[in-house]
Amino acid sequence: MNAGTVGFSLKTARCFICRVVTKFYQQILALAFAIDEINENSEILPNISLGFHIYDSYVDARMTYRNTLDLLFHSSRFIPNYNCGFKNNLLGVIGGLDSDTSSSMADILGLYKIPQFSYGSFEPGKNDNSKLPSFYRMVPNEALQYWGIVQLCLHFGWKWVGLLAMDNEAGEHFLQVLEPMLSQNGICSAFTERHKGQLHLMMVNELISEIMKDMSVLLENKANTIVFYGGMSNILALTTKLWFSRNVIPQIIPGYEIPAGKVWIMTVQTDFVSNAYFKMLNIQPFHDGVFHGALFFSVHSNEPLGFTEFLQNIDPLEEKNNGFVKIFWEHAFSCSFPKLGVPPRSRRQCTGEEDLESLPAPVFEMSMTGYSYGIYNAIYAVAHAFYLMYSSRSRLNMEPWLLHSFLLRVSFNNSCGDEIKFNKHGELAAGFDITNLITFLNDSYVRVNVGRLDPETASGGKFTINEDRIEWHEDFTQVPPLSVCSDQCQPGSSKKWKEGEKFCCYDCAPCAQGLVSNRRDMDYCVPCKEDHYPNEHQDQCLPKKPSFLSYTECLGMTLAALALFLAAITALVLGIFIKQRDTPIVKANNRSLTYVLLISLLLCFLCSLLFIGEPQEMTCLLQQMVFGITFSTAISSVLAKTITVVSAFTASNPGHIFRKWVGKRLAHSIVFSCSLLQVGICAFWLGISPPFPELDMNSLSEEIIVKCNEGSASMFYFVLGYMGFLASVSFSVAFLARKLPDTFNEAKFITFSMLVFGSVWLSFVPTYLSTKGKYMVTVEIFSILASSAGLLGCIFSPKCYIIILRPDLNKREQLRRRQR
Repeated sequence: MNAGTVGFSLKTARCFICRVVTKFYQQILALAFAIDEINENSEILPNISLGFHIYDSYVDARMTYRNTLDLLFHSSRFIPNYNCGFKNNLLGVIGGLDSDTSSSMADILGLYKIPQFSYGSFEPGKNDNSKLPSFYRMVPNEALQYWGIVQLCLHFGWKWVGLLAMDNEAGEHFLQVLEPMLSQNGICSAFTERHKGQLHLMMVNELISEIMKDMSVLLENKANTIVFYGGMSNILALTTKLWFSRNVIPQIIPGYEIPAGKVWIMTVQTDFVSNAYFKMLNIQPFHDGVFHGALFFSVHSNEPLGFTEFLQNIDPLEEKNNGFVKIFWEHAFSCSFPKLGVPPRSRRQCTGEEDLESLPAPVFEMSMTGYSYGIYNAIYAVAHAFYLMYSSRSRLNMEPWLLHSFLLRVSFNNSCGDEIKFNKHGELAAGFDITNLITFLNDSYVRVNVGRLDPETASGGKFTINEDRIEWHEDFTQVPPLSVCSDQCQPGSSKKWKEGEKFCCYDCAPCAQGLVSNRRDMDYCVPCKEDHYPNEHQDQCLPKKPSFLSYTECLGMTLAALALFLAAITALVLGIFIKQRDTPIVKANNRSLTYVLLISLLLCFLCSLLFIGEPQEMTCLLQQMVFGITFSTAISSVLAKTITVVSAFTASNPGHIFRKWVGKRLAHSIVFSCSLLQVGICAFWLGISPPFPELDMNSLSEEIIVKCNEGSASMFYFVLGYMGFLASVSFSVAFLARKLPDTFNEAKFITFSMLVFGSVWLSFVPTYLSTKGKYMVTVEIFSILASSAGLLGCIFSPKCYIIILRPDLNKREQLRRRQR
């Protein structure tokens, strides 16, 4: 390869010579450092030297256009779009720091498809790749920064946030994008202010009035978190107003005091610099610590190997250095170099031995800033792309517009190990650093890396933060600090919105009965699941306990013991009657019916045990069926006994039609037919809708009722109704036959027993319907035991009295004598 020279143009966004922003001198040094590295590295561009020109924008769109055209069509006379007698091997243009300068440059450079690299922020609203095909950004897409601000607020629970943006098109775009994103994530803007970047000369009273108005909105608001979006001029104006508010106005207006404790979230556009204006007014923006603990979104930077040594080796007295270094040195160290023919100034003389490391950060930083790192990487990106183009094409055809296809394909690791490549939109495929600002009394600061924001998806990215490394402002008594319009609602309460205010401002109201809130700041109280219930404080759902009549509890044990006791008595009575089966009192009124009745009552007592314990499928099927059939059999036996008495008395007349029906035949027919009908009813019940186990979640607030669902309630009451019908018939017949002159007339006892039976079951229905859970089962068991015990006591206690205590009366002669 033949040796050649190609060039860059660095177009600064600030007038370095006129305004002397010493901090930005590092950007020029980063450019020179990268050019020197590439020229000394024979592996990147062998036999090719890179050079550069520096132009100034003067922060003026007209001058930006003029200098951009001058860069392209430089000759002895400025003639736009005409180039003669000057060969400018221009590869690309780097600039500018702010979006307005970049946009003005792109209007011209885009026409000639010359690659332009912006190392500052460029709002997405203007970054249309179809309109600016030659534009490349050395910072990530600003949309990722918006997403990161939202994630930062969500992470620390900041729901009441102030927004302060520069008063221009970029600031308006920032507010239009960020405010809806905050609202969608449950964050409110406490205020929205547009901030001018300059303080106009005015009377002292007017200046103080304007500052007090602005600062009262910013700092007296309840919001402890303020998001600031602005460039150098905006942060200079804000810093000046804050300094006046805390150091000048309190001396003029006694009692005026503005708290300093705020969390400032600074966007990537913001950078603290020092200028002559601060020195003239002796403004020390970091002495009061207003910005101490601020969180910055910064362009990711790293420290290239050798850059610190490169800065330390700068000698302003050497002739080979460019003219900027002496101007920088004089303003940075407040000294002056002697000049031929110019009398020395009053301030001290520069020796050239001053230490750059002694300068505070607002004046100059020794570590490479994000903007300088962007310039450094832009030089290397063009060098790699140019090498690819130079290797694949003729040297004679090296036009700047040919670089685009290679720039979009270039991918390399720089000396720091960071991967440098562009996405399809010409943006650097990288993320942001989150840094914490630590200020000192000597008006300097350091930034501590506390987090990272990496792009991962189209809708957002990966957010990481290390809270332990963050140093908050000393005014905060709670860390991390809160920034809310209303205090958080504690569990057990929910938000109650205030009419006419933003949704972040609310009162707290206790949850209504049956509802809970188990987290802070819940919008609404919610019901528990069916199998849970609210605790006393309504901040937690507790599992409901299953409720059924158990053998282990006192009530279940009592009923079971009572059932077994009555069953034992019934079995004892049956044994007595079997043993005394040949005695007259047992033979009276059909001995076999007595046995059937006693066995039925025994089963009635025992069937109550089916209702105790956890309901199962089989027990649910047997409960009502066994109960219905055994009771029907018992009542049928009683009815048969009653009819036997009536028929026996009527059939005693010779030739009566009932005479041939008197005896066991009639009694057995009554018991069999009446019981068979109940069996048919139960079978039909099982066929259409049988009982089944059921969990009732809603009847009781703290318990799950485990019960047997009847399946068909109408069939259940039909079974009860049929038994009631049999009891009514038996009662009616017995009542009519109570005065018949029989040897041992049972009709009186049957009448009384049916009266007890009916009273029990008539009271059962309303009581059963008015109770819930295991108490419904208790009512049914009690009704079974009470009605069965009534039958047993009323019918058999007189007979047992005679058999056991008065055996002398249990003789045929005694019965006949009583009959006569």
